Order: sequence, then structure tokens, then C-alpha cells
Amino acid sequence: MIRKILITLVAISSLSGVHAQPAQEDAGADLVVVNARIFTGNRAQPEASALAVKSGRIFSVGSDADILSLKNSTTKVIDARSRRLIPGIIDAHTHVLNDLAYNYNVRWDGVPTLRRALAMLGEQAKRTPEGQWVKVIGGWSPYQFEENRFPTLAELRKAVPNRPMIVQYAYNRAFLNPQAMEALGVGTDRFPTLPDIEFEKDGRGNPTGVVHGYTWLFLALEAMVPQPTFDEQVNSIVYSVRGLNRFGVTSIIDNGGRWPYPEAQARVDVLARDNRLNVRMPFVDLQLGDGGPVNMVDLELDAITKTAPISPGQNLHPSLAHGHEYRGAGEVLSGEVHDHENFDRPAVIIEPGKMRRFVEQDVMKLVQRRIPFRMHASYDENISSFLDGLEKVNETVPLDGLRWSLEHAETISPENIARVKKLGGGIALDAKMALHADGFIKTHGREKALETPRLRALVDSGIPLAMTTDAFRAATFNPWVGISWMVSGKSVSGSEVLAKDNRLSRIEALALFTRGATWFMDAEAELGMIAPGNLADFAVLDRDYFAVPEDQIESISSVLTVMDGKVVFGAQDYGHLSPQLPAILPAWSPVKYFGSYYGDE
Repeated sequence: MIRKILITLVAISSLSGVHAQPAQEDAGADLVVVNARIFTGNRAQPEASALAVKSGRIFSVGSDADILSLKNSTTKVIDARSRRLIPGIIDAHTHVLNDLAYNYNVRWDGVPTLRRALAMLGEQAKRTPEGQWVKVIGGWSPYQFEENRFPTLAELRKAVPNRPMIVQYAYNRAFLNPQAMEALGVGTDRFPTLPDIEFEKDGRGNPTGVVHGYTWLFLALEAMVPQPTFDEQVNSIVYSVRGLNRFGVTSIIDNGGRWPYPEAQARVDVLARDNRLNVRMPFVDLQLGDGGPVNMVDLELDAITKTAPISPGQNLHPSLAHGHEYRGAGEVLSGEVHDHENFDRPAVIIEPGKMRRFVEQDVMKLVQRRIPFRMHASYDENISSFLDGLEKVNETVPLDGLRWSLEHAETISPENIARVKKLGGGIALDAKMALHADGFIKTHGREKALETPRLRALVDSGIPLAMTTDAFRAATFNPWVGISWMVSGKSVSGSEVLAKDNRLSRIEALALFTRGATWFMDAEAELGMIAPGNLADFAVLDRDYFAVPEDQIESISSVLTVMDGKVVFGAQDYGHLSPQLPAILPAWSPVKYFGSYYGDE
């Protein structure tokens, strides 16, 4: 009997050995990239030529020979052909979910001449069906054009003679043709009644079609034009994300907009449940209400505790790490203390007492409940009064490691940088000055522009710090435009707009879009570097960021973008690896014909 039992055990052991062979095979890498010039961002191993990916994470980093030894019969091997490979770019403040009509818009991002921009409008006008509008909604600057000017109304009307048209410049001004003015009820009580709206008028006192204003005006106008269907909104996310992937972006933090939680998240869920969301998209929620004065903090607390309960850090994506996490409230926490950053106009300074009361009464509620928050604050005067209130809150309800940040902070002073650091906060800068510094100079002077923002002081402070795009309306979604500005000190017009001692090295500038941004995602241990154990997010560039002349940095794009170990974008040699995307909706979408960025047609 004992002998029979031993024979049986040996047989079982032998069978187990046979079944173990596939498990050994599985020990190999899923993906290997070789022959690369890898900038790891990891001080312990700053450079390498190859990496291996397993189960969505970096498995190993080293030489070609070392990494190739990790492949098996199923490993996908990609030859980088000596191209530069960098960690995936993280945009810690953008607005994908504010642009669910992305596919309806002509993108002027990167267009080099006004002549071509107008031609694009003319081409789109012929395709746009009856009942729809021809729209350009942000992402561009007149200073990017060779002509270095805005379009004239006559040029715009000639380009779009038979459809309503709106061309919006950041959150500063809009150009309307007669059909749009009639549709919006310009000059009647149908047009939104909002403060600080200014219509340019002709010699007879009639509106010309140029309107100046602030954020609320342009959000109201967007709500008055034809809206995309649910399916078109989901499709718009697909193609706006594809545009991000094209520049090597693998993670973003969506910073709120017209569609609040949980309404916007229903669109993302369509992609998340099928694992078709090609970017990590933590979100910050902004509750605007249905119009009229509202307490936005109270609305936020109701949304996350009653409407659709969710906790900070909770991930709504079923399988992607940091896929769609709730990261708190903001960036606008109150309409009454919002300091709109229209650089064509004087600074919007909030009455200090009003700001302090808001912080002590409403931000206090977030601190008490340990809800992270982000506060839009462009001007140092408003930052001072905000910090006055926050220091008061901290005396009674300590922040004690709660993640909070200032957004934009263009004119922050050294004194306030130190106060933010003492309170444990971060600062998410943005690259709007790359596009709009020429306008800032006209309003605030060149001397002020050269130190706006204080890049060198901010980096040297050691404060949690990221550079962002604040796309898709206030500025372009191309992070390389901002990186170029930080390094060269020049705006898109070629003007010097940052002092030489206020610029960053190429490594420092890239770090603000990689390692620096991870703090805002609470992902410092998983993202921002090419290192074993980190999530497998990286990009292979079309040119070497560390070697090209400064004037070529803004033209860099990715030829291969990998997120979570899978290829989400491929071009040139790697075009065949790019995932198949659904057909663009609607069929007349400008994105179908012009792409998302100049040169992407």
C-alpha cells in the first residue's frame, strides 16, 4: 500500500511539472523595447538602452543584452532605432471633460499662419450641416501666427458666410458672425446677463461681433450652441485623448468643467468598462450648479456623499491603476472669489475680507472632512488673502498632510511660496504665458512678465510643483510648447518673455511634466520615472529632446506612446501598432479632416 501511494505521488509530481512549463514561459516579459536612448528620470540609474514590461509595470531596465534575455516566445519586441525614450508625460491640470464637444471644434493649435487658419474655417463651413455651428474654441494665440495678429471680422465672415460661427480666444474674447449674433440674441434679453461683458461697437453704436469677457460668459455661450449627443461626447473623449497620446501624454488630472460628477463620469465609464480609456484620468470635481448664486462647496459635498457617494482616492475604473480616481474638489470653489486670468485686462483682485470669509466658512468644510482641494488663484494679492484664511483654518483644524494646491499662481511672490510650503500645499503652474505672454506684457509690462511665474524660485523651493497646460480652451494641450517656453524663455511669437535667470534646464522642465506631477495624483511611488516596479508609461520621441535646438522643442511629438504596458499611439515606424479607434462622430467633424493639432491631418 505504501509503495502504491509513493508511485501515485511521483506521478502527480510529474504531471505538475508538465503543467508548470507554461508558467515558466509566462515568467518572460510582455513587452521589450531595445536600442533606445532612455532618460529614466531615476537618479539611481539615469540612462539605459532597454526596458522590459510585465503585467503593466516596468519589469527591468538595463542594456539591450540584459533585457533581451528576459523575452520569451510571446514577448513583443520593439526596436526604438536609437530614439529618445522618456517617462510618460503627466498633465496635472487640464479639462478633457469640459470639452465633450471636442469633435465639433476646429483646432487652431499649432497652426503657423492666420492664412491657413482662415482657410480651415472656410473648408469646414462647406462641410458643416444646416443647424450646426463652425467653432474654434481656444487652444490658440494670435501671437503664434506668422502675421502676429487676430483675424478681422471681415476675414472671418468671408470664411464662414452661411453658418453661425464663433471663434474664441482663451477665456478673453470671442468673434461672432451675423448668423451667430442672431442665434445668440445679441442686443436682446436672450443674451446672457453677466457682469463685465463688453461688446465692441461700430460708429453707429451697433455690436460688431467682438465680445470681451471672463470665464462665465464663455461657458454660457457654449451652453447656447448645438450640443453633441451622448455617443458624440464619448467619441470626443476618445479623440481628445488620442491627441494627448500623440504628444506622449499618458496621465492627466481632469480639473472640472460644465459637466459635474457624476454626470461626466458616465461618459468615461463607457470607455473604462471596456478598458478603452487610453490615459490615466484622475479627476477633480467642479459643481457650477444650474445658474445663479450657489455654494459650490455644499454642492460638492452633496454630490459625493448623497448623489453618488465616493471617497478621495476611490478609483471608478475597474482595471486601470489611477484610471479615474476622485482627487477632490476644485479648481473653482466659489464663483464669487474666482480671479479670472484674462491677461488682456487688469488683474481681478478679490476683496480680502470676502476671500478670508470664504476660506474660513467653506474651505473649512473640506478640511474637516479630509477632502483634498485645488484653488484657482492667478494673482498674488488673492493668494495672500486665501493663505490668510487657510492659516486661520489650520490653527483649529490642522491640514496635517491633506493634499491641497494652488492652481496657476502666475504672480505668486517668494513670501507666499514659503507660506504654501509651510502649510504642506502644492502649486500646479500652467504654461499659458507661452501663448499669452505678449498680451500680458501689453497689460502688465515686460519687467513683470520676465518673472511670471517665478520658475527658478519655485523649483528651488522644493515645494510639490507641476507644470500643466490648462487645455483645451485657455491654452493648447501640447505640453512641448510649455517645455520650450520654460527652457528658451520665449513665447510662441519668438519674443523673450522669461528672464535668463528665471529659466529651467531641460531636465528640470521635463521633470515638472513627469515626476513633479505625480504628487498631485498621489502616485509618487508608481509614476514619473522609468524604474523597476513603476507603472509602464513612456513615450518614444520623434527627435531627441536633449539634443535638438531650442527652437525645435515645441515641435516634438511621440512616435510611440505606451500606457499601462500597451501601445496607445503609434506613428512613423510604429503606425501599425496604434490601436484601432472608432469612426469619428459626427461624420462632418473637423477632427476627421484636420486632426487635433497642426500637422496631424
